[in-house]
Amino acid sequence: MNHPVAIIGAGPIGLAAAAHAQARGLATIVLEAGPVAGSAIRQWGHVRLFSPWSELTDGAATELLDRAGWDSPAATRYPTGDEWVDAYLQPLADALQATPEVDVRYLHRVIGVARAGRDRLVDAGRDTEPLVLQVQTPEGLVRVTAAAVIDASGTWGGPNPLGGDGLPALGETEYADRISYRIPDLRSNEGRARYAGKHVVVAGTGASAQNTLIELAKLAETAPGTRVSWLLRRPSASNAFGGGDNDQLQARGALGRSAEEAAASSTVTPIASFRAASVEAQPDGRLSVSAFDGQVVADVDEIIAVTGFRPDLDHLSEIRLDLDPVLQAPRELAPMIDPNVHSCGSVEPHGAKVLAQPEPGFYLVGMKSYGRAPSFLTLTGCEQARSVVAAIAGDHAAADRVELVLPETGVCGGSGVFDDTVESGGCCAPTPELISIGGLGTARG
Repeated sequence: MNHPVAIIGAGPIGLAAAAHAQARGLATIVLEAGPVAGSAIRQWGHVRLFSPWSELTDGAATELLDRAGWDSPAATRYPTGDEWVDAYLQPLADALQATPEVDVRYLHRVIGVARAGRDRLVDAGRDTEPLVLQVQTPEGLVRVTAAAVIDASGTWGGPNPLGGDGLPALGETEYADRISYRIPDLRSNEGRARYAGKHVVVAGTGASAQNTLIELAKLAETAPGTRVSWLLRRPSASNAFGGGDNDQLQARGALGRSAEEAAASSTVTPIASFRAASVEAQPDGRLSVSAFDGQVVADVDEIIAVTGFRPDLDHLSEIRLDLDPVLQAPRELAPMIDPNVHSCGSVEPHGAKVLAQPEPGFYLVGMKSYGRAPSFLTLTGCEQARSVVAAIAGDHAAADRVELVLPETGVCGGSGVFDDTVESGGCCAPTPELISIGGLGTARG
């Protein structure tokens, strides 16, 4: 190739893709908006992952690190986000930077991708001309030319709003100083000062919400007066805690069990079928949250909206994409991950063929490829990266191979039902027997 491969994002999947590209001798540029590798993970660095080290590293990446004298962590330990960055992601970025094939550039935010000299309306040359990226750097705006682009920028920068219709609730922006969209660090002085002894609204049912409920319940043990109103859009909390003992990721199952205990404590009051419509200030300065159906939660001090994420597609406006209209994920991938169909998170392994877009040489991988769907696993992303890089290198046999077995979650039930209680069911076909390779891992749900 006359131009390098450009990878957007120096997180676990972007760096895995870079490691596979380096192993194939492909010139590669990694463009990271933050000042370090794993910058987004740093923002939830206090959270412990539900996967051990053995499931949090990519095979090509560990081979490169081992050659550099890497002191690998104990395989059975469960790191925090900060430990994941310190012990793996930053050393991997440094090792890649030390090779002649890879250039990792920090504080380089991609603001646009296009076909060289052509907007999205022009057909001619889309399979012959290179891709170009406009990149904001500390020195100003620059243009990077690439033979292929892998967008592994994730969804961390696009949290879903509190509003139950996908739009910010009325007043949500006005009172943003009392709304957090991340798991708070309640073991820090700042976190304790903000939430201790307060009435906190928590919205969401995923792993982030479960972590938040657990930590707030612990805080209440030493901070009297701390109480939680847990807002669920679903009609019941009965199926909100995962597969428990049946989850093949033991820590993920344990997280669900601990969250269930927290939800049953005197600290937490679950409120079902609550879709937030507005946030208003009371005369005493506290907040009230109203639902579309008239329910009201009053005397609120703080709100934690951990309702998932959505992809930023603004920088891809000149790229031809074929995305599912519901999930904003690649159209062929969407049926495998659609929570309206199933909630198990056990997704059929997939690679370049499923992720390929109408724009030649452009791929979405990692959390970005899941669009608005939850329950992404890092080992899925590493397999995506391996396959996509093989396709870019012209090794289509390797790109088409499936080299992954995903752990079962222990629960499988449609979660898109609006008003009826969700029952566990057999919506997912059995996972086929596949070749398993070491060094792949899982991350936050």
